[in-house]
Amino acid sequence: MKFKRRSKLKQPALLWTGIAVSGLLLVTVLLPAVVVKQQTGTFADLHGTEAVPSSADMVMIPVYLSKQKQIQTVSLEQYVKGVVAAEMPAEFSEEALKAQAIAARTYIVRRILTGDFSNVPVKEAWVTDTIQHQAYLTDDQLQKQWTGKAYESNSKKIDTAVKATADFILTYEGKPIQATFFSTSNGYTEDVRNVWGSDLPYLKSVSSPWDEKLSPKFKQTITLSYKDILQKLGLPASSSLNSGSIKVLERTESKRVKSAMIAGKTFTGKEIREKLGLNSTDFEADLSGTDWTFTVKGYGHGVGMSQWGANGMAKEGKKAAEIAAYYYPGAKLTSASTLLNKKTQK
Repeated sequence: MKFKRRSKLKQPALLWTGIAVSGLLLVTVLLPAVVVKQQTGTFADLHGTEAVPSSADMVMIPVYLSKQKQIQTVSLEQYVKGVVAAEMPAEFSEEALKAQAIAARTYIVRRILTGDFSNVPVKEAWVTDTIQHQAYLTDDQLQKQWTGKAYESNSKKIDTAVKATADFILTYEGKPIQATFFSTSNGYTEDVRNVWGSDLPYLKSVSSPWDEKLSPKFKQTITLSYKDILQKLGLPASSSLNSGSIKVLERTESKRVKSAMIAGKTFTGKEIREKLGLNSTDFEADLSGTDWTFTVKGYGHGVGMSQWGANGMAKEGKKAAEIAAYYYPGAKLTSASTLLNKKTQK
């Protein structure tokens, strides 16, 4: 999932209406032919073991399918299932899948509550199926991806994780958090300030030692010619890249490159990662003949929950609520329906 600083441009207004019927509230969101139906239900603490929370709101999510160039409208929980299936391997432990479900649900509920439907090619949709927002797979796509008995077993496993966390999101000071996540840490998650410039107390750097032992993406080695480096970084072809021409100037507390000088020009670690196609901003560069070898640790932007770290915690017996609390310090589990209902009363 990509996270970008939100534009201050006005988004389409959310119009809410409520009708009291026998003590129940029927809620309608007046956005392009999309309905939110209020259902009754009870909520259980995820730390508990007896009751399982049930969704009180069936929010219909219009998802833009980028390859098909069409919209598929699905329920909130069906959308969460499609995101979990696309973003995290079904082979992961159930508690890790639950933590992923909570993060995925938090993301989309936050978009609904803030009226932020940006970066979608058609106004009728709220979100795309790409990492511009969250990767998402339809049930038809899952049947093609998981052949034979794998579809039944994987689908059942993810269904269980989604239903076990139904309606729960993460909030900070009463608002849904920016529940960012990524594949693999370098041993630590990154402070959001070093990636997107914002300062969010629940997106601070924490240790994540499980990734090195479990993730096949923990270390990457990539070799680039000096010509490729100059071209990708937009440096003059006449620039020299001899020994010492690539020098790390500063690292963040999580050991990622904050800034580096290449051929006399200073770049941020983020710029180097994106322009050179590196897996993360934790890298070392060594000259070998006329080529440069980059040794990279971690995979992804590093902010929020490490998916392989979450799986490591789950393997050690940690529950989804504990995983979420660890990677999003200070965030609290909250009923999404409660926040959506408050929106209707304004």
